[in-house]
Amino acid sequence: MKVYTESVQFKADRKLLDFIEKKLNKMDQYFDRIIDARVTLKLENAGQIKDKIAEVRLKVPGDVLVVKESQRTFEASIDEAVDVLKRQLIKFKEKAK
Repeated sequence: MKVYTESVQFKADRKLLDFIEKKLNKMDQYFDRIIDARVTLKLENAGQIKDKIAEVRLKVPGDVLVVKESQRTFEASIDEAVDVLKRQLIKFKEKAK
């Protein structure tokens, strides 16, 4: 699976990109026909709290699964998004059968 990462308003470091790719490559064990993953990282300045938003789009045959999570760090946002995507992939796989 190919992972495309886009960071808005900042430059993502290599460590974060490697973390995202490692987490998303684990999705193959739940559904092996994932075409690609597109990750958009954004900073949101709402008041005094600076939230990190991670939006993940998984393209699977015939559908696109989208998850948008917001946490204090990008790593936490990605972890949360991967958990939600895992549930969505399992549900999608069951529906396809």
